[in-house]
Amino acid sequence: MQDYINQLPKLAKDKHKENKTFFSKLKKKPPKQLDYIMQELHEETFKQTDCLKCANCCKTTGPLFTDKDVARIAKHFKMKPQGFIDQYLKVDEENDYVLQQVPCTFLGTDNYCSIYEVRPKACREFPHTDRKKFQQISNLTLKNVAICPAAFDIVEKMKSRFKN
Repeated sequence: MQDYINQLPKLAKDKHKENKTFFSKLKKKPPKQLDYIMQELHEETFKQTDCLKCANCCKTTGPLFTDKDVARIAKHFKMKPQGFIDQYLKVDEENDYVLQQVPCTFLGTDNYCSIYEVRPKACREFPHTDRKKFQQISNLTLKNVAICPAAFDIVEKMKSRFKN
């Protein structure tokens, strides 16, 4: 698995132009059953995917924290939201709250998340491959295929499923 994770950025880069063209066509004319098919591909792929063997998303990127996320996690730690922000977060160039550092502070050496039950919405939804109107987040998906082996596999399955 680690070899595949290590190869992922190069694989994604090699497929970037092809994927970008595919998503461009998908945006212009989304297939009728796209959301249904994406849900199916997502579920099929994640039945065979053990995120605990990977955790590359937690090791290489940080999620956005909404105000609701901050309030929920701060409460979990019995902290005031501002205290949580001061200790763990920073504001990025898009004015969003993100982690001060990666790998994620809450990721254990066993790849378990210490705040799993209260984790940010962005973590719960990652890699966003089962999202409705999937074609609208193609730029995000292009980034995620370089991080998440499951997202990479889902996009490859999509391309073979929707060949013109």
